[in-house]
Amino acid sequence: MSVKSFPISDEAINAFAEKVGTPFHIYDESRIIETAERIKKAFSWNDGFTNYFAVKALPNVNIVRMLGSLGFGADCSSLPELIIAEKAGITGERIMFSSNDTPDEEFRKAYELGAIINLDDITHIDAAERAIGAFPEIISFRYNPGPERTGNAIIGNPVEAKYGVTHSQIADCYRLAAEKGARRFVLHTMVASNELDGSYIVETARMLFSLVREIREKTGIMIERVDLGGGVGIPYRPEDNEVSFEQLGAEIHKLYDEMIDYPLAVSFEMGRAVTGPSGYLVSRVRHVCHKYKDYAGLDATMADLMRPAMYGAYHHITVPGKEDLPHDHMYDVTGSLCENNDKFAIDRMLPELRCGDLVIIHDTGAHGHSMGFNYNGKLRHAEYLLRKDGSIVRIRRAETVDDYLRTQLDEPEAVI
Repeated sequence: MSVKSFPISDEAINAFAEKVGTPFHIYDESRIIETAERIKKAFSWNDGFTNYFAVKALPNVNIVRMLGSLGFGADCSSLPELIIAEKAGITGERIMFSSNDTPDEEFRKAYELGAIINLDDITHIDAAERAIGAFPEIISFRYNPGPERTGNAIIGNPVEAKYGVTHSQIADCYRLAAEKGARRFVLHTMVASNELDGSYIVETARMLFSLVREIREKTGIMIERVDLGGGVGIPYRPEDNEVSFEQLGAEIHKLYDEMIDYPLAVSFEMGRAVTGPSGYLVSRVRHVCHKYKDYAGLDATMADLMRPAMYGAYHHITVPGKEDLPHDHMYDVTGSLCENNDKFAIDRMLPELRCGDLVIIHDTGAHGHSMGFNYNGKLRHAEYLLRKDGSIVRIRRAETVDDYLRTQLDEPEAVI
């Protein structure tokens, strides 16, 4: 079971929301730091362990810088994410650059920063060399096990995935890279998303450890680091149990000792597991409507949190000041987009809601604000950080209408 608490008192969050307006995302610094330290400790047995924080989960330079100060690296998949890492002071091999259908300028920027470039396809060997004008000394390949593994419910079947090098190609990838001048080698995979069964992650380690041995037997190449990707889930539902980092670290350690006979660094790209439970979307009830169903309309929309609409994902909802009241009213909790799937919850039992009530949507610290968009002209809202000392600082201002219109031209501009 997971406890869905909010780190600010009812009185304080109501006063803060009244001051700054809603909606907004807020993140709990203390909890993020505590989680990061637990991950580091769980894998401290491995010299060279790194968690490359998945920047896509929460692409705010303030968060990435904080995690960088704790020893985390950055997992980047685009030019802006590379720039965020750079601004956060994370460069060199502390960056894992994994992308697909990669533009030339992104290969060049990753190379300029000294990042580990993780190639997604055998054809990308030539593409990266052409784009960069050289070939990196250290190179990684993303492995897709195909029918050897069954993907979990969110990420899908590896056979259907556009990502990664097949088993029949993987040894040839390393041979070709060595011929082009690579001297150091990394092996990467990503076969799960939001996985709460730790044994699935352990089996991913087993798969990569076996592949390390196979590559060495076929090519003589010694892989120096394996990256197990992200995929460690969080308990979105109160009845879910969280993955134990401590147990996960111990089980992978045991497997490592059984299968690996030389110093091999282990990495993850946990993003959701690091910041997800430490984020909250704070919104206010704008309307309560009684139609064929009862609707609680918020001032937030799926433009602020699209996971429920996109995946049917569950996010817990609490109402400050009404936590102990009976949850005896059923609502669809909605936003104001001109889309009927603009819903945070369907048939959710909650205390009776009234216009003006504050609502807390939990576990939005990953793939929340970052997946936002501007459909219907909705503006991206502010992000705040609750500091360890109890103060609150703004780490992203809200968009304005001027921001939204800035790239539009008042007069058409001749091109050809």
